[in-house]
Amino acid sequence: MFRSILLVAISVIITAFFSTCVVIFSLLGVAENSLHKMARTWARVLLAISNVRVRVIGTEHVNGETPQIFMSNHQSDFDILIILAFLPGQFRWIAKKELFRIPIFGRAMRNAGYIEIDRQHHERALQNLAEAARKIREGKSVMSFPEGTRSGDGSIKPFKKGMFHLAMEAETPIVPISIIGADKIMPKRSLKVNPGRITMVIDKPIEVSGYAEEARTELMERVRGVIVSNFDLWRERKES
Repeated sequence: MFRSILLVAISVIITAFFSTCVVIFSLLGVAENSLHKMARTWARVLLAISNVRVRVIGTEHVNGETPQIFMSNHQSDFDILIILAFLPGQFRWIAKKELFRIPIFGRAMRNAGYIEIDRQHHERALQNLAEAARKIREGKSVMSFPEGTRSGDGSIKPFKKGMFHLAMEAETPIVPISIIGADKIMPKRSLKVNPGRITMVIDKPIEVSGYAEEARTELMERVRGVIVSNFDLWRERKES
């Protein structure tokens, strides 16, 4: 437990340092893409000091030329670090509003072009999704956790519909991502950090242009099915 407490303390210091750098550099006119690269370095540093190794499968499915919407399961705070560190190219997070309230860190997220989502207020959520649509029109990919929050029991929860509405409105393909093993590194509502190995599987993009609005649930279940299938497959391989 002492190791975990020390790691958390060091991580807070490192996070404060990188967040302050992002805020300062953004005030000096540094572009969002460069700030995102700083965030990637932050994530890799935290993974390294935590002795967490990540195996990535399917990077060829990431298209750096046109926007995509990345969607992943969510079981641990380490999911954020894993995706930041190892998902190739540029993208902007769509993250819950609570993260943007963290002093300095939240300001750094805004300055890097990340987008908050307020799922408790429908009108605000629509405004947030409109901002995400603007980012996509600018040629940027976006990343979200469609479960809305971390799963506490190891299962993949039902998905929220908002991101699928965004994908269909923007006619932007969805890339399903499965993260396997993060809950063993740092479970929900725990400060204990265990060393270990994570697998991140990036599946091929799912085109949304063939889906009408009334088929949004069908699209949602298709994406969730791919994420669950890869999650179950690679979890069995890890445990065997």
